[in-house]
Amino acid sequence: MPDDDDKPDDLTPKVPGVVVPADAKGTPPASSIPAAGEAAGADAEKAAMVEQAKSRVAAVKESLAGKSATTAVPGPGVPKAPVKKKEEGPKPVDASGHTLVKRLEAAFAGAVLEAMEFIGQVAIRIAPDRINAVCKFLRDDPEAKFNYLSDLTGVHYPLGPNEPFEIVYNLYSITRNERVRLKVGLAEGASIDSVTDVWPSANWLEREVFDLFGVHFRGHPDLRRILLPPDWEGHPLRKDYPLEFIENAWTQRHLPELTDVQREQLEQRRAYGLEILSVPQERMMREILQSGKEVMPKDK
Repeated sequence: MPDDDDKPDDLTPKVPGVVVPADAKGTPPASSIPAAGEAAGADAEKAAMVEQAKSRVAAVKESLAGKSATTAVPGPGVPKAPVKKKEEGPKPVDASGHTLVKRLEAAFAGAVLEAMEFIGQVAIRIAPDRINAVCKFLRDDPEAKFNYLSDLTGVHYPLGPNEPFEIVYNLYSITRNERVRLKVGLAEGASIDSVTDVWPSANWLEREVFDLFGVHFRGHPDLRRILLPPDWEGHPLRKDYPLEFIENAWTQRHLPELTDVQREQLEQRRAYGLEILSVPQERMMREILQSGKEVMPKDK
């Protein structure tokens, strides 16, 4: 019976420091790893295991390189697939064929200058001298019935050479649940007919446009400022109006004169965004307004 210490015969010689080449799969034979306690020692055993790992990595790289070589690569003359562009949002379209636009053109020759539709909202540009008649037609026509003026406002285009101002009328039909927007372009200093006789709610709206844009409405029953004092100079919603605080004629007439030190303190507080009512003169103006003293005529 063979002894336990006997080892099977191995035809492959084990020479210290010599690595046996790997087989076809890239794995060296187990006989290449010397047994513990032999002359090769632990260093030879460790070196053999490192070489075995390197052989496995090399085999994997070779297999991956073979797969990539078989993959078809388009030639230099083959064009690439086009990049999908980002979908664009909705854009205004021509609305000259809209039913309401055609009715206005039939009723008022030359009154409709342009008609556009954007996301279901129709906007019609009207000649300035026909706006009152067009509004009455849209209010009384049985197929329109725009009996509610939801808003009236203005827009300033300072770079517009001919019509830097635009008056916008947002109309709503309560019975038909439909909206339409009218636009009127105006030149600098031009006036426009009031629509207070069509919708009484236009009274304060036109006063606001007059106050903040300086547009005059002919036939308005009480056209005067509504937000600013009557003797205020300028119109704050114009694009050429300064945004920062400025000293104007109104402040010089109505506010007490500040000393150089007080003025410097006020400018510093405003520059740092501190409480604006922090100097005695500004607190005095606030107390006058809160006490009920009439510093300007009230609205009728």
